Amino acid sequence: MERYEFQQGVMLPVSFPREKNKGCFKFTHLGQLAEGEGLFCLDSNALEEKGQTLFKEIQEKFAGDLKNGNAAIVNLNWGTVEQWRKRLEKDQNQKKRVHLLALGDVGSTVLTALKLLGGDCIQTLGIYDVNENVCKRWESELNQAAFPWEYDRLPEVVILKEEELFDCDMFVFCASKGIPPVGAEVKDVRMVQFEANRGIVSFFAKKARESAFEGLFAVVSDPVDPLCKAAFLASNTLESGEFDGKGLRPEQIQGYGLGVMNARAAYYAKKDERFSSFLKEGRAYGPHGQDLVIANSITAYDDSLSKELTQLAIDANLRTRELGFKPYVAPAISSAAISLLLTLRGEWHYSSNYLGGVYMGCKNRTTPWGLEMESLPLPKQLYARLEKAFNGLEGIK
Repeated sequence: MERYEFQQGVMLPVSFPREKNKGCFKFTHLGQLAEGEGLFCLDSNALEEKGQTLFKEIQEKFAGDLKNGNAAIVNLNWGTVEQWRKRLEKDQNQKKRVHLLALGDVGSTVLTALKLLGGDCIQTLGIYDVNENVCKRWESELNQAAFPWEYDRLPEVVILKEEELFDCDMFVFCASKGIPPVGAEVKDVRMVQFEANRGIVSFFAKKARESAFEGLFAVVSDPVDPLCKAAFLASNTLESGEFDGKGLRPEQIQGYGLGVMNARAAYYAKKDERFSSFLKEGRAYGPHGQDLVIANSITAYDDSLSKELTQLAIDANLRTRELGFKPYVAPAISSAAISLLLTLRGEWHYSSNYLGGVYMGCKNRTTPWGLEMESLPLPKQLYARLEKAFNGLEGIK
């Protein structure tokens, strides 16, 4: 295995199957060089074991890169060394252009939060909606929101034409239809929306392909995890059904639904002392739905407490619907706006990323060496729950 330099460090090339593996990610464990990606990548114990299967010469050759923390693993099935060098050397410090599709309840709340909180990392906020008056309303209202004497402190909102949607660094998909009305007898609202929203996200994923989009395709609409997979497949599949891998790379698509589930778990942990360990030691994994996994603690994992807290987080949206309201404010802020900003800043957050063929939610961040997904020494009971969630996502067609 060779090593290639780029501005921020070195690239370590691999050739993993495109259908199951990302194009680029940060080198954090020797086990990442052993084989393609899978759920085991979230378990540092498993990664250490796989690293020991490598030839000793390979372990010694890349030990320094691992220690320095400045290496990117690049998949040559998603681009040549020169293509990866160009992608990795792109200026990551400049402010980004963020474009939002659809300004319904969720989209307008995300837009408002990004306007107020994103002055440090967002250059402009582009908006597009099928209703032109909705765009005119938000352009007018939010550009009239300003600090006195600091009129450029907040990012400007600009109205887009449809063909301009992918002329940006981050495209935020907030389009949705088929949301069950308040009072409807629905156990998992998110999955009801899947069929309705899959066609829309697939349409725009193909548009991203046509535009040779190199930015981040952020999925906010429910259910985020299956919709991410639908976008990936639509972007990379010909009309004949053949997968050609010429569209969005897996890591270009991220799903933003787990942030609010983490926040809901924290909400209940503050209310009940039994769950207090979650506030400092807890984690959230998996999809924004019934297969969510909340861990009260990694170091002192309690399976029973964790499952109880998980159910509280899952059912939180039902409590809001029982009051007669659609539960969209917390998701739009915690899952979307805050997590999107943390992504732009390269900080740790919760979102869903491609892992062995599915989009799996976990703690992660964007670095100059590619995506870094947190790996921890996971208790066996917790890992079994992650396997169930992973298999559930894998089974959604």
